[in-house]
Amino acid sequence: MRKKIVVGNWKMNKTVAEAGELASAILEQLGDGIVGCEVGIAPAFPALTEVGKVIERSDIRLVAQNCHYEDDGAYTGEVSVRMLESLRCACVIIGHSERRQYFGETDHTVNLKVRKALAEGMQVIMCVGETLEEREGGVTDRIVTGQVREGLKEVSDLGGVVLAYEPVWAIGTGKTATPEQAEEVHASIRATIIDMYGELTAGHLRIQYGGSVKPSNAAELFAMPNIDGGLIGGASLKADDFVAIVRAAG
Repeated sequence: MRKKIVVGNWKMNKTVAEAGELASAILEQLGDGIVGCEVGIAPAFPALTEVGKVIERSDIRLVAQNCHYEDDGAYTGEVSVRMLESLRCACVIIGHSERRQYFGETDHTVNLKVRKALAEGMQVIMCVGETLEEREGGVTDRIVTGQVREGLKEVSDLGGVVLAYEPVWAIGTGKTATPEQAEEVHASIRATIIDMYGELTAGHLRIQYGGSVKPSNAAELFAMPNIDGGLIGGASLKADDFVAIVRAAG
């Protein structure tokens, strides 16, 4: 049975001090409540060290929001996997829709980053998802499965990979795919993995859902057979909401 995974993506929110306070509040409310669920939090880069100190003796994993595919060099504003590892990051989010939409991320650069992170031994959460225009145009399956295939090109071992399906139209909009809509795409993603890697690998691969997940809808979403947890945005900025979502997955 696949272990659920819930990760809070704090995006560009919280100062260093505020991030430390939020991490402390989450840790306090969870207590020993992480049962049957893997938990991570992804603060903005400046707060990684502070949040890492807060959670270092807990089961919560420190996650980065992005990385570069080179070890070092003249890439102003970028952060390498080795730098993240030096801060004890266990995982990195790659290909989030906001990176694709605002910063020119492509399936090719996603693939380069995925391969670099995996080569360095870091777990990857690779995001895929369609826009509202693509959904209304009836091409969701083609877009999402294409992103999966291109993002995982030349990746032979999925042991360090988690996929996250995030319909772009449901991120930060208050709109949420129904559990049935989300499950349909998750099942299609898993079928693509079966075609690429076989049934055994596909059966072990975890696929998160992201897109306005809240305490009120988390349990219903996570009950779907192919939804293995969530990549949580806005709700992860409130300790009680995030903890409620974690418990819904546990």
